[in-house]
Amino acid sequence: MTRAHKGIMLIIDGLGDRPIDELGGLTPLEAANTPCFDLLARTGITGLMDPLSPGIRVGTDVGHLALFGYNPLKVYWGRGPIEAVGVGIDLNPGDVALRCNFATVDENLIVLDRRAGRIRHTEALAAVLDGMPLENGINAIFKPATEHRAVLVLSGPRLSADITNSDPGPTNEGQPVQEVKPKRSGQPLAEKTAQLVNQFVRKSYEKLRNHDVNRERMGKGLLPANIVITRGAGMAVKMRSLTERFDIKGCCITGESTVAGIAIMSGFKVLTNEKLTANIDTDLDEKARLTVEGLKEADFVVTHIKGADLTAHDNKPREKLAFIEQMDRMLQKVIDSLDNPQDVYIAVTGDHSTPCAIREHSADPVPVLIHGDGVLVDDVRSFGERACAHGGLTRIRANDFLLSLLDLMGVTYRFGS
Repeated sequence: MTRAHKGIMLIIDGLGDRPIDELGGLTPLEAANTPCFDLLARTGITGLMDPLSPGIRVGTDVGHLALFGYNPLKVYWGRGPIEAVGVGIDLNPGDVALRCNFATVDENLIVLDRRAGRIRHTEALAAVLDGMPLENGINAIFKPATEHRAVLVLSGPRLSADITNSDPGPTNEGQPVQEVKPKRSGQPLAEKTAQLVNQFVRKSYEKLRNHDVNRERMGKGLLPANIVITRGAGMAVKMRSLTERFDIKGCCITGESTVAGIAIMSGFKVLTNEKLTANIDTDLDEKARLTVEGLKEADFVVTHIKGADLTAHDNKPREKLAFIEQMDRMLQKVIDSLDNPQDVYIAVTGDHSTPCAIREHSADPVPVLIHGDGVLVDDVRSFGERACAHGGLTRIRANDFLLSLLDLMGVTYRFGS
């Protein structure tokens, strides 16, 4: 298939927000100085996007599955397998993968901090847990992921992902590490798997509490990462990739393991390095460079940036505003570096909204735009939540937003004769 156009989709994690008194009743995006986004909105088509459907809050995994063209209601199998793929673990049939956090607990295993003070470097801690032998001949594969996160894979026969979390959850710090149980009674494989996870969690505390890394952290007044807590168990499912579906070459720029996992499952090449931290200190110039570099080989580049979501989770609207302004400048650098920008469609979206006031994902729709040749320009003059409510894309779902972009690029197929 001959294509005249390529595409870039910039995903600003947690982009959408709600009016904030501190910002004069504006959202961080509305209050930000974003000349690049505003120009693309004025000369493109805009709208509001529901990641799944109106009124449904989604996680980062579900939001990105939808933006990569999948129906999460049909293919979602838990975040554990996604992150496992993202950190380079090859899953075998029957393996159970779990998301993990390095956390801080007291001597009674009361969770003091689910993220161990947002610890950044955990390779040495993870190394003492990787390969841990468990009962029934099951081996534990354990790898560090983004910052305080990690992945646990239980590999062996007759396991089940139908188990609860040991992580008490973000609103329950001060509660004990939870005992993992089967989600339903009468499930012997889930009972076996739950016991294995409980064994791993207990052993992680034994191995980590006096680790040299934690002794050094406590000496500096930092929280120790003295236990691993688990959630999001799942088994991988084979699915047709986006690149196979539309016969395109894809590339994803990200420092976040969940997004990397979804991109790999979607048939995309992932470009990343140590400069991409998936935090507010990520190197946006490097992301711009990799985006332009990726487009030389790929038809479609997805660039994911995490920082805005983190500032919203911490209820820091002015930091979110400032980070959005940095991303605006980054996208302008990308456009200025393209050899033939008129041949490239630019899309800007979020995976979900994260309002600062609630410090959590919400079901608020996300402002979106598409800019490029032949786009039916609407009357919207700026890029923001309220402005985009009047856009020509109206209110659409993430799958439809992606398909609209791919159709403009000329890679979709006609339905019917």
